[in-house]
Amino acid sequence: MTMNGEMRSINFRPQGAVLLAAHYLKEKSSSLELALSMSETSGEIDGNADSVIAASYVGQSAKLLEIGDAVIMQSLSDEDYSRYALAEGKRLQDSYEIIALLKKSFEAYNNDKASRMAAYCGFQMAREYFTVDEYSNAKEVFENVASLYRQEGWVTLLWNVLGYLRDCSKKTALVKDFIEYSLEMAALPVSTNVAGQRDCGPAGPASLAQREIIHNEVFSVIRGETESASTEENSSLKVTADNPLYLEIDLVSPLRAVLLASVAFHEQVVKPGAETVITLSLLSQLPLNVEIDQLEIQFNQSECNFVIVNAQRSHLAAISCLQPGRRVETAPTLELRTNKWLRLTYDVKPEQSGKLECIYVTARWGQHFTICCRAESPASMSDLPLWKFEDIMQTIPMKDPGLAFSGQKAVQVEEPDPQVDLKLDSSGPALVGESFIVPVIITSKGHSVHSGELKINLVDTRGGGLLSPREAESFSSDNLHVELVGISGRECEDLANSENIQKIQPSFGLISVPFLDEGESWSCKLEIRWNRPKPIMLYVSLGYFPQSPELSSQRAHVHKSLQIEGKTAVVMSHRFMLPFRREPLLLSKTKPASDSDQIPSLPLNETSMLVVSAKNCTEVPLRLLSMSVEAVDASTCDVKTKSKNPEEHVLLVAGEEFKQVFGVTPEVNLPKLNMGIVCLRWRRDHGDGERLTSCSTTSAVVTKHSLPDVNVEQPPLIVSLDCPPHAILGNPFTYSIKITNRTQFLQEVKYSLADSQSFVLSGPHNDTTFILPKSEHILSYKLVPLASGFQQLPKITLTSVRYSAGFQPSVAASTVFVFPSEPHFGLKDIGEMRMESVAAE
Repeated sequence: MTMNGEMRSINFRPQGAVLLAAHYLKEKSSSLELALSMSETSGEIDGNADSVIAASYVGQSAKLLEIGDAVIMQSLSDEDYSRYALAEGKRLQDSYEIIALLKKSFEAYNNDKASRMAAYCGFQMAREYFTVDEYSNAKEVFENVASLYRQEGWVTLLWNVLGYLRDCSKKTALVKDFIEYSLEMAALPVSTNVAGQRDCGPAGPASLAQREIIHNEVFSVIRGETESASTEENSSLKVTADNPLYLEIDLVSPLRAVLLASVAFHEQVVKPGAETVITLSLLSQLPLNVEIDQLEIQFNQSECNFVIVNAQRSHLAAISCLQPGRRVETAPTLELRTNKWLRLTYDVKPEQSGKLECIYVTARWGQHFTICCRAESPASMSDLPLWKFEDIMQTIPMKDPGLAFSGQKAVQVEEPDPQVDLKLDSSGPALVGESFIVPVIITSKGHSVHSGELKINLVDTRGGGLLSPREAESFSSDNLHVELVGISGRECEDLANSENIQKIQPSFGLISVPFLDEGESWSCKLEIRWNRPKPIMLYVSLGYFPQSPELSSQRAHVHKSLQIEGKTAVVMSHRFMLPFRREPLLLSKTKPASDSDQIPSLPLNETSMLVVSAKNCTEVPLRLLSMSVEAVDASTCDVKTKSKNPEEHVLLVAGEEFKQVFGVTPEVNLPKLNMGIVCLRWRRDHGDGERLTSCSTTSAVVTKHSLPDVNVEQPPLIVSLDCPPHAILGNPFTYSIKITNRTQFLQEVKYSLADSQSFVLSGPHNDTTFILPKSEHILSYKLVPLASGFQQLPKITLTSVRYSAGFQPSVAASTVFVFPSEPHFGLKDIGEMRMESVAAE
């Protein structure tokens, strides 16, 4: 297919065959029309057509003659057959068959993604619709074809399609569509060579002269100018007060070549209330000069809008549509010349802070026709697609090259300098579990505070969010690492009871600030809770009106930020200890266990020691209030505190560790016994005679530590060591070893006592003994100390024959202190020794 749409060759695939059939059918229809126009007896050609019978082969038709009761078939002459053929062609219309074939071919090419061949078929189909006066169907297909030709830059083909669209709009009295297609055609970069153009459609050849004709025609409709020789079709195309016309040109509209608006501020940042310079540049590719009656420049801040009136046409009624109080400027001329920028420079005075952006440039011709063009920045303005590669002189929208390549249609208006002080106070890091209080103090130094709003935002400094991604699916308040709990203070309670705003969310808060006169202050306290150690950034923003909102709409803002480190206050640990000098035989410890089975084992109905440690990991001194163990089921395990809580709360400085001892007695034989949770109550310490600061909290914080499951088992044998708490050098004492059999079987036990260089002993060293069920056997030795200080008692090893298990007391249980001579203790020392003995047990 060539540029003028003439088909030279067709691919003989199924869709090509259908297209070829439509082509031949179109040729047949054209030939028939030519024959009918040349026939001198066209009114008589169908006189005897009803008596002719169509034949299976060309030229074999016959005429039926009735002679009496008989019917005779008579062969036709060439002249009769020609008349019959012309009559049949006149009676039967081929256009709908042509449309059906072209539609089928159009759909097939679209399915094969052959858009250009589909556009060709669509163009032929739309022309057939146009021929049979189905203008709505023709217009719909022509618009689809035109979109492809615009995209690929086929200017001549686009001209032909727009010509048909113009006629369809004219015949259906669609004024807006007619003007849009006419303006687009008038702004097309057509070729100067019209000799090779054929089948140009109703718009004629694509030439500069034809563009000028269309230009004059469309502006005569726009301005309501009627010609004496106006046709009936043109008389329906009117732009009046009852039928006004509004066109909008965006960044991808094909009408950008008709009117292109570029706006640039000469500055990037301005102060509120200060004037800034703005340059407006307009460009048009219409073939003839266009004079605009009025321009309106619209910003996102409506108070900056202004109107430019053409001084040469100010007497017209276009200016009467202005709103009262609107700023009006007068320009010597608003004439657009082809491919020449019209540059206008004015001052703009923004009053509100924020972003000031030019949105639209609206051009008016009279009172009833308006084109609204979206403003573009020179730095980001794209070329006109169809004019991009034309041989025309390239110009820039601004005289200043720097402004032309970097200018923007927006400027940043700074906020007015606030005269209100916003202060955030914080002392030390926040601790996990406590309600950390941050005071916010607002002090007016020169502005009165009207309709103030305080916005609070909590942001993770690492960018991970206040909620862990793994816990985001099951959102709850417990999953939040940090949350804004509330706002405390008498002033805030008064606000909550009034109609003022108070919204609190986990990471955002909004409250109203009461009216403050100059010199007054107001404060509140933010309550923030950390559930995980995490550093956050606290952003607090105050927005207010320096004057009453009825007098001024300019809001001032004060911003403050504070980084707060959330730390873990207390780290807790635990360990289990067997009874002092009482060693049970736990069979689970004699078997090699896997990593998954390595859980603590405790003897049934034996009191073991649970030592819980709490270490202060921060630089903040803590005051420990109490430590307790909450058992899941008190009937399964008896937990008692061995070391009493002191009357005065324990002070725990940075890095110091506190230990509490509990007696644990399992009462149920279970493989996994839940020991419960250790609860530690604490708070910050503020010193003697402390006065709680605004950043502190008086409420106690509870830190919980989960104890692991333990394995409870019945020990078959228990070995108890009995010796005095201390010995004297050279004085003999008795060392007893008691073996208890808790089973119902006779137990055979082998024992061995090793010699010690620190003692002289008497008694059996190696032997085998039998212990009756539910009974005890005592081994008694006499020892004489030979050295003073801490000495290791003779080590005994016992082996159970039934269980093939051996065990021996721990080193700590087999140690005794030997005095060089008889010590003399006072009553106070004896009491302390008894307390230490109880604690050791």
